[in-house]
Amino acid sequence: MRQLVIAERVCLIGHILAKAFGLVGILLVIPHAEIILNLGEVGEKAIQTSMANGGVIDIILGTIAVSIYAYRILGWGSWLAFMLPAVSISVGSELLGTSTGFPFGDYSYLSGLGYKIGGLVPFTIPLSWFYVGLSSYLIARAGLGVAEKPSLVRQICAIALGALFFTCWDFALEPAMSQTSLPFWYWEHPGAFFGTPYQNYAGWFGTSALFMSVAALLWRNTPIKLGRSQLNVPIIVYLSNFAFAAGLSLGSGFFIPVSLGLVFGVVPAVVLWLRTKPILPNVVVTPTTTEVSVPSLKVALK
Repeated sequence: MRQLVIAERVCLIGHILAKAFGLVGILLVIPHAEIILNLGEVGEKAIQTSMANGGVIDIILGTIAVSIYAYRILGWGSWLAFMLPAVSISVGSELLGTSTGFPFGDYSYLSGLGYKIGGLVPFTIPLSWFYVGLSSYLIARAGLGVAEKPSLVRQICAIALGALFFTCWDFALEPAMSQTSLPFWYWEHPGAFFGTPYQNYAGWFGTSALFMSVAALLWRNTPIKLGRSQLNVPIIVYLSNFAFAAGLSLGSGFFIPVSLGLVFGVVPAVVLWLRTKPILPNVVVTPTTTEVSVPSLKVALK
C-alpha cells in the first residue's frame, strides 16, 4: 500500500507540474516561439515535442493519480463503477457532439491531445471527464453528508452539485482552449458566451450528471464515507485543473467566465471540503480495574 501512495503522489505532483509548464508554454513560450527556434534543431524539437505530447502526459498522469486514489480509498469495485460509466458516456457524448452538434454544439478537435477515437475525439478527453468528474462528485457527496444521512434528496443534490462543479471548470476552460495562441478545438459557429454556445454548458452539465447518476446507482449498496483528509486528492485535482483553465482564460482577457467558475464552482467546493468532518483515529479504551486495599483487622475475643 505504501508503494501505491508513493506512486499516487508522484503522478499527482507530475500532473500539477505538467499543468504549470503547459500554462507557461501557452502564455509565454508559444507567442515568442522565435526565441526558442533560434536555438536551431534542439529548439525546434523541443517545441514540437511539447506541443505533441504535453497535454497527453498531463492528462494521463492525472488519470493514474486519481485511479490509484480511488482504488485505495473506494476499492476497485467502486472505482470501476464510476470510471467505466464516466469514460463510456463521455466518449459517446463527445462522438455524438463532434458528428452532429448535439449536445454541445458544432465543434471539432485540433491536434495536441493525442490519438483521436474515430478520427474525432482525442482519447484523453474522456479520461479528463473521469478524473475531474470523480473529484467533483466526491467533494459534493461528502460535503452534503450522503453517507451519514442517505436519502434520495441528498443523492440528487450531490449529483446536481457535482455536475455544477464540473461545468464550472468548463466556464474557465472553454474560452481559452478554443481561442488561445495554441487552441485545442474550435467552434464552427462561435456562441454568444465569449465565443462559446450556451448549449455547450447544458451538454457538460447533462453528460456529467448522467454518469454521476449511473455511478450513484451502482454505489447504492456500498457505504462510502470520506473524511476531510480523504478528500485532499479530489480538492487538489479540482483546484489545480481549474487554476490551469483560469490562467489561460485570464491571460486571454476572459475575466467573466473565470469569475463565474470561482463563485459557483471553486468557492462552494472549498466550503464543502472544509465542512466535511475529519475522521478521528480509533481510540481503544482499555478497561481499568481499581483495587482498594483494606487493612486487615484482628479481632480479639475475650
